[in-house]
Amino acid sequence: MKQIKIIGAGLAGCEAAWQCARRGLQVELYEMRPVRSTPAHQTDKFAELVCSNSLKSESENTAPWLLKEEMRRAGSLLLEIARETQVPAGHALAVDREAFAGKVTETLSREPRIKIIREEVTRINEKNEKNETDEAGETTIVATGPLTSDALSQEIARLSGSDHLYFYDSISPIVEADSIDMSRVYFAARYGKGTADYINCPLNKEEYERLCDALAAAQSVDGHDWENLNYFEGCLPIEEIARRGRETLRFGPMKPVGLDDPKTGKWPYAVVQLRSENLRADSYNLVGFQNHLKYDEQARILRMIPGLENAKFLRYGQIHRNTYINAPSLLTEALNLKQHPNVFFAGQISGVEGYTESIAMGMLAGIQVARIAIGLPAIPPPRETALGSLVRYICHAEAKNFQPANITFDLLPQLDEGTRKRVRDKKQRHRMVCENALQACASWLEQVSADQWASESV
Repeated sequence: MKQIKIIGAGLAGCEAAWQCARRGLQVELYEMRPVRSTPAHQTDKFAELVCSNSLKSESENTAPWLLKEEMRRAGSLLLEIARETQVPAGHALAVDREAFAGKVTETLSREPRIKIIREEVTRINEKNEKNETDEAGETTIVATGPLTSDALSQEIARLSGSDHLYFYDSISPIVEADSIDMSRVYFAARYGKGTADYINCPLNKEEYERLCDALAAAQSVDGHDWENLNYFEGCLPIEEIARRGRETLRFGPMKPVGLDDPKTGKWPYAVVQLRSENLRADSYNLVGFQNHLKYDEQARILRMIPGLENAKFLRYGQIHRNTYINAPSLLTEALNLKQHPNVFFAGQISGVEGYTESIAMGMLAGIQVARIAIGLPAIPPPRETALGSLVRYICHAEAKNFQPANITFDLLPQLDEGTRKRVRDKKQRHRMVCENALQACASWLEQVSADQWASESV
């Protein structure tokens, strides 16, 4: 049987390792931390979340919910652990970072089929050569995520035959809960959806405009000579949003819609939302306030937000490089390289954006590798599913202008024209798309399970 080597114990790598192990395969899981750290990680634990702690909406019949529902039905370990370590976040699935990473690390460390190796990998065996200890050769899943080391990035560039792509991503500040002036803020969920778990800092027009002026004029961290700041549009630094227009923040991360202030009974002019970081609720993340500002500038400007005048920052916003491959020109729908079929990619480096999407690609890579290892063909998930739509996007998008994507209804197949004309309500159409997706997912999982059972019976 093939030797399965997985590089990177982030979200995708851990999920891929579990999917292979639960199908009876022996896995070597490589993680370079703590031997070598990254600019954003703070621990040596697996699946450490370095940006937000949210896995997005749990509202039924939304695209993020659909993706998670398909993954749950397919047996995702990390989604199961996310539920076990969940913190209050309204209608979103958010986790206690420390508890989540600790539980993932503990679970994989106890799995006898997974051998954990703490060292940096700088070379990938793409030739699938047989050797004395592994008669069937080696299969590799590259799941090093957005913070792939320079040495391995160069190796990936060698394998891909062209320069890999990258964009810059930012992470939000975290404040100590006891330092928030609770007399100036209020708890609420937008439109009352879910429980009122978010702290809302309301701003009037004058306060909003002062904050915008300060952000637009703020000093950013000095760039390096090699930086070419190509921000991902889905995660722009707050100062960059402020510079794009006077009202941009009010229609973006500071949107007040659906957040009634109990003191006035009305929506504030603008609002900054804070989300709990852990079950103890002793720290809060400034939602959407990722930035690339100098630390003293962050402290000065963010304390202009009502309720945060005396905020104690446990972590300032940062920026880091996110590395990903040009998947449409390189990958098959089994998530392996067209030119080197025994090398697979999973997670953000494969061209998806977001925690849930990364776990999903790890799950799929693990399933496909396990099937191939036991002599079965890879079976990509159906196009009608959220899983299949993500795979289709990263494998068939326009290569020239390729950027990572989150799951959205835009990626899923549209209803036929007759149905769209007949069903005018968007929520109803979304429900129908989700029903079609889950039916297709059930058929796919039934086939995968039947094939697995037949193989084990031989």
